[in-house]
Amino acid sequence: MGQVFFWLWGFFFLFFSSNLLAQELLLATTTSTDNTGLLDYLASDLKKDTGIELKWIATGTGKALKLGESCDVDVLLVHAKEAELKFIQKGYGVKRIPVMYNDFVLVGPKNDPARVKGSSIEQALARIEKQRALFFSRGDNSGTHKKELFLWKKISSFKPESNWYRETGQGMLATLRIAGELGGYTLTDRGTYIKYSDNYKNHPPLEILVEGDKELFNQYSVIAVNPQVCPQARFKLAQKFIAWLTSKPVQKKIASFRLLGKQLFIPNARAN
Repeated sequence: MGQVFFWLWGFFFLFFSSNLLAQELLLATTTSTDNTGLLDYLASDLKKDTGIELKWIATGTGKALKLGESCDVDVLLVHAKEAELKFIQKGYGVKRIPVMYNDFVLVGPKNDPARVKGSSIEQALARIEKQRALFFSRGDNSGTHKKELFLWKKISSFKPESNWYRETGQGMLATLRIAGELGGYTLTDRGTYIKYSDNYKNHPPLEILVEGDKELFNQYSVIAVNPQVCPQARFKLAQKFIAWLTSKPVQKKIASFRLLGKQLFIPNARAN
């Protein structure tokens, strides 16, 4: 009986010790960091280096920020600067720290019916509207959707019409697939477009038609949820994660993450 008790005690000690060592941190993030495989690429090293078991919810930036406001996550990795600053100003987040960037690109069918290739993003959207060419919006309050609406607002005549401007209400990969199947245009971050191309063995139905415009810069930042507003938030663990994510070795690891031989994200955190 004593031996059985000793064995059971040892078993439960090892079980609970191992669970305590695997400290869970819940991240709300964009679909692009998940769809591209970046988080899977980083998660195992994070656990090895820090003991943190990263769990994440991939959604649009708008919904990710709402998860922070409702105290359902510990930390955010998002890409919509104005919305992030408002989140912090309201007291929900502690600090916005740049991690990496890429850019947005306008993609469309190879025959380019609106003749937008090589133009500026404003010229391209104006031509799409004038031609009533099919355009697919995520329509989900994501960082990409916010950027798209910001760009449309620069065109004073823009009025969404269902016969050519269509909202998918879905993530970026799904929106790219729909646009490709129906021969429409859409705005996407470059990283997700590379993943989309990889899904088609580098021969996707949509190609990049507009890129390099200064308006298409796409910054990703990390924000810890404020423990004064959300007492259950794992703030110290979030800080540990942020320090790791912005450290030189991990920034180099982000830089080395590639698909089809192409870099998906460019690190730009201050060296820690």
